[in-house]
Amino acid sequence: MMASTRTPNVAATAAEGATTYRVSKAIIRWRGNKRGPIKKSIDRKNAGHSSIQHRRVSFAQNLLMNHVIEVRQTKKITNDHELLKNVCAELQDRQKRTNIGEALLKDLELPDRLHLEKKWSEQRGNEELPQDLVMCPPTSHQEACQFVMTNLTAQLCLRILLWLEGLASKALEFEKKFKGCHVGSYLPSSGVWHHTQRFLKRNINDPSVVNHMDFDAPTREVAQLLPDDKKHDESLLEDVWILLKAGHIDEACELCRSAGQPWRASTLCPFGGLDLLPSVEAMVKNGKNRWLQAIELESGIAHQLHLWKWACYCASEKIAEQDGGKYEMAVYAAQCSNLKRMLPLCDDWESACWAIAKSWLDVQVDLQLTSSQNGRVAEKHYGDDSIVISSHGPSAGPETWPDLVLDQQPRDIPSLLQKLHSGEIVHEAAARACKEQHRQIQMNLMLCDIPDLLDLIWSWISPSEDEHNVLRPHGDPQMIRFGAHISLLLRYLLDDEMKGAFKEKLTTIGDNILQMYAMFLFSEHHEELVGVYASQIARHYCIDLFVEMMELRLNSSMQTKYKLFRSAIEYLPFSFEDESKASFEDIIERVLSRSRELKTSNYDEKPSDVAEKLRLQSLQKATAIQWLCFTPTTTVSDFETISSKLLIGALMHSNILFREFALISMWRIPKMPIGAHMLLSFLAEPLKQPKDALLAFDDNVLDDINEFEDWRDYYSCDATYRNWLKIEWENAAVPPTDLSSEEKEVVIAAASESLNSSLALLLITFKGEGISWLNAAENCPLELKSDALLDLHAHAMLCLPSGECLCPDATLCTALTSALYSSVSDEEVLKRQFMVNVSVSLTNSYCVEVRLRCLAIEGDGLGLHESNDGGLLAAVMAAGFKGELAHFQAGVTLEISRIDAWYSDDDGSIQIPAAYVVKGLCRKCCLPEMILRCMQVSVSLSGSGESNDHHEKLIELVASEMLPLFSPQQLQFVQQFSLSRSFASVSQPAASTPAVHLSCP
Repeated sequence: MMASTRTPNVAATAAEGATTYRVSKAIIRWRGNKRGPIKKSIDRKNAGHSSIQHRRVSFAQNLLMNHVIEVRQTKKITNDHELLKNVCAELQDRQKRTNIGEALLKDLELPDRLHLEKKWSEQRGNEELPQDLVMCPPTSHQEACQFVMTNLTAQLCLRILLWLEGLASKALEFEKKFKGCHVGSYLPSSGVWHHTQRFLKRNINDPSVVNHMDFDAPTREVAQLLPDDKKHDESLLEDVWILLKAGHIDEACELCRSAGQPWRASTLCPFGGLDLLPSVEAMVKNGKNRWLQAIELESGIAHQLHLWKWACYCASEKIAEQDGGKYEMAVYAAQCSNLKRMLPLCDDWESACWAIAKSWLDVQVDLQLTSSQNGRVAEKHYGDDSIVISSHGPSAGPETWPDLVLDQQPRDIPSLLQKLHSGEIVHEAAARACKEQHRQIQMNLMLCDIPDLLDLIWSWISPSEDEHNVLRPHGDPQMIRFGAHISLLLRYLLDDEMKGAFKEKLTTIGDNILQMYAMFLFSEHHEELVGVYASQIARHYCIDLFVEMMELRLNSSMQTKYKLFRSAIEYLPFSFEDESKASFEDIIERVLSRSRELKTSNYDEKPSDVAEKLRLQSLQKATAIQWLCFTPTTTVSDFETISSKLLIGALMHSNILFREFALISMWRIPKMPIGAHMLLSFLAEPLKQPKDALLAFDDNVLDDINEFEDWRDYYSCDATYRNWLKIEWENAAVPPTDLSSEEKEVVIAAASESLNSSLALLLITFKGEGISWLNAAENCPLELKSDALLDLHAHAMLCLPSGECLCPDATLCTALTSALYSSVSDEEVLKRQFMVNVSVSLTNSYCVEVRLRCLAIEGDGLGLHESNDGGLLAAVMAAGFKGELAHFQAGVTLEISRIDAWYSDDDGSIQIPAAYVVKGLCRKCCLPEMILRCMQVSVSLSGSGESNDHHEKLIELVASEMLPLFSPQQLQFVQQFSLSRSFASVSQPAASTPAVHLSCP
């Protein structure tokens, strides 16, 4: 209630016996302290001397606990990248120089506190206080610091205390910086009781008001100050209380002096204003204090200290009895661990936790000092359990300190936190705050219970069991963010110490949290940050995560896709280095493989639109290649080599897709094969660069470049044909007499362009001196055994000439199996061990899976493949593709959507791509179709009155060079086109017929 209550109460209580002299002498000494200006805002937590061991130990725990506050206050996800990079750099730097976090890190699995302290002592070795500060005989402060250095629990409590004071200090700085107001903003001498002084000068006789102005007058005269002065004192003490919670006791003393109450400052800071915090920093700050040593030599170690605390206790109790100022009561209660007088004023979690932690640590130090002084111990019960204390019986004097406050204290750190939950004297708001998520995290960190902390965070953010994707962002994004960061920090800190169940939990739960946060960043379009977190998880999780994200961004803008590409290429190794870490090559290989997988489709609504569906699927396959066409930043290690590898990979996979696209684009319709043309556009710019670097990097890349150029020429001819066909179809809808001369010239020009380009490619292929188009005459890349096998696996649909697809069943699969066997002679089946297996696809009910296998022989699998036609397997598939399978439904063709061929052995341990098989199949299908298209265009030109000799050249090519590539039915189509050209002057050209497959004229 009034500012002067404390000192009179002390005097009245101490008047009993000879204690009065000691208290008075102590107060005189305290008041005699003359100090210069003291810096405001001393933050013990961030003070210097980082080389001191307990600062190094506390770094990790303080960092983690402070981050909980940042997570609550910060909403900017974009700062995570720099934050994490800086933290990880700091951790790595500190870990090189120190054994960071030994208390937090190495002892997490020890179940017994005694074992914990023993291991701690072993880790600490012979570490001692700084020798230049050690005094003999030691002072009470030196003993206290030594005790905290050797007791893990006390040191943990000290870290908690410093952390809480640091938070309060930051709050004060924030108010001062942004709100313009701060504690201690008083006019000089505002606590000198001016109103009471003026009242006394008027000589008004009021027995309820003091007659003198000394600080002991209210108690001595049993009178009061005027209300305004009492209000000023209460306001002053409220600020003193706030400063004490922030650890700014020096600033609180300076505030009392500036307010005209230096005696109050003396009661706050005994022994000439020494810093009594039991830390090495406080020892360094105090220096060698011979004065304290002399006092304790005279009175005994800690005797004066306990006298001061006992006097503070008496003052706080007397103020409470007289219903005095609540802040004055709390200020003096804080000096003597009187929890029941502090906690009612701690209306928030941080204040309540600070009060209990400070009281517990002070009592532990007092017990240690008492035990070392008396050498006699006994057991006494208090608050939650028992503790070893001095053997004096309960008495009211300072000699038995801290008996008076012992029953208020918790037993240990877990009991300390439990007291926050259920203590009767804890403020309701503080107890309620213990249920908040960030408070539960902080309390787990205080206990160093990392496994329970991970379980707790995962329980908050994990989705329910009935949700399909458990890694989808769920719960509070900021909690996911914090969980990811704490998992990463713990992994950096505990890298060498993790073992057993704890390592498994940190790895398993940590990976789940990191995946979830990476998906959250991805969902918020922060693709550039994904790699930071995904690179820290297990290899298979990282691959799955990036594959899913790349598939989801497949059709996004180039800028968005490049952010994801850059995030992967910068934070992951490009090639395989470690079994535990994913590489970019692993990811992109999975993406490209999945892009070729058969997609689940339903053709019930319109089964005749097979060609269009395959055309659209080819677009998705081609789009996946773009991941290989990006250029990494020059900051990536080995930039030039990685760029070359990406381009080579793009070439190889593009050629695989070109082969498939060619086989599904045989239908004579105007629509372009969009997948193939997208591939050409992706690689157009990268291939403009000099190819010397690619050739120097890999000798085999020349074959890939040549094949790419072959396909570029082929699709160029295909585009001119479809352009002519589009114009021809448009003109077919108009009566010939209604066509203008310009329209007729346009179609003639388009036909001539298509015919000339295709014929040029065919003549170069079969009449030129260079290598033929899509050369399949290759050697096996490895030396294979004589019993090596060739495998071909294809996904295909069974289609009628009209374009309608058949829904396969077991009967149809059996019939197709028999027909494929029939395409090979019995002798060849036995000689080559030919095998066929046809089944309905599990992912698409309208698709069949065709598996062929045969024995490799010289010229077909072994040695040089001189025939350049793909061998036995290509011949069988060509028969099915052209719709010429014996003993099968007439005209039904295999529409291939994916096809692969490889060398293998009996157990499948060797799988080497056999590209010559698929390339030979493409030659068997594409070149005859090109001839038939040219004949179709030639017939159209003849019907328009344009004479040309192209038809004769085409007939000559078929008869001399290309005859082995044509099937009997295709040769019949050649004859039909020849007859059509003969009657072209009196009949319509075949080009105006509906869309047909290569099996039809």
